[in-house]
Amino acid sequence: MTETARPTTPKIFCIANQKGGVGKTTTAINLAASLALHGRKVLLVDLDPQGNATMGSGIDKAAQEHNLYHVLLGEASLSQAAIKAPEGGYDVLPSNRELAGAEIDLVTMPERERKLGQAIRSSSTTYDYVLIDCPPTLSLLTLNGLAAANGVIIPMQCEYFALEGLSDLVNTVKRVHRNINPNLNLIGLLRVMFDTRVTLQQQVSKQLEEHFREKVFQTVIPRNVRLAEAPSYGLPGVIYDKSSRGAKAYLEFGTELIQRVENQ
Repeated sequence: MTETARPTTPKIFCIANQKGGVGKTTTAINLAASLALHGRKVLLVDLDPQGNATMGSGIDKAAQEHNLYHVLLGEASLSQAAIKAPEGGYDVLPSNRELAGAEIDLVTMPERERKLGQAIRSSSTTYDYVLIDCPPTLSLLTLNGLAAANGVIIPMQCEYFALEGLSDLVNTVKRVHRNINPNLNLIGLLRVMFDTRVTLQQQVSKQLEEHFREKVFQTVIPRNVRLAEAPSYGLPGVIYDKSSRGAKAYLEFGTELIQRVENQ
């Protein structure tokens, strides 16, 4: 893809959903790779102790000398801990189960919810986009992500229970905006794992468009086997099989996001 004009200031986005298994990490990895293919310099922050975004980017989460845990505790800089994804063209701030202990270690620290944002701002490396893959719980880790971000991208399945979880997450974003980070906004909703054959999904999709209007991304990510296979090879889907429907959709999403946030 040809490179277009880059943003003048870094865009920091949380990929968040309080419901697990909704394609959040898949979205974070493939969006990072898609933006990199558009010539953007991207950092993917793995804020989930499971380390799935790290592994899905082809990085051994147990083999790194420094990771996000050390960055949050001030034991390493972001530049020291970040590592290049072997195939994706983006950098990763990796994590593993050590990160679960960070919540306990951070409790007594001043401004504990701002540690990630401070690390990103003090980094010696300049990024066009920083994508934060949040855990599926409203924890101190997630709060660090929301406090650091300019916006939230919510991947969601078009199912009934997803609507209830969406309402809770939108309210959380509003509270963080009001009390901690006035720069935080909802960037948009991304419909993922979509199956046009399921009538209920079509109905929920229509409800989203009617209620959230322009906040719903036009791109829809289909349910796709190749996207599901890609993490086991340590590759983003857009690299693993560029010709698959899922990969093409995430590439379209990268284009749509760039147009949405860089033309403001």
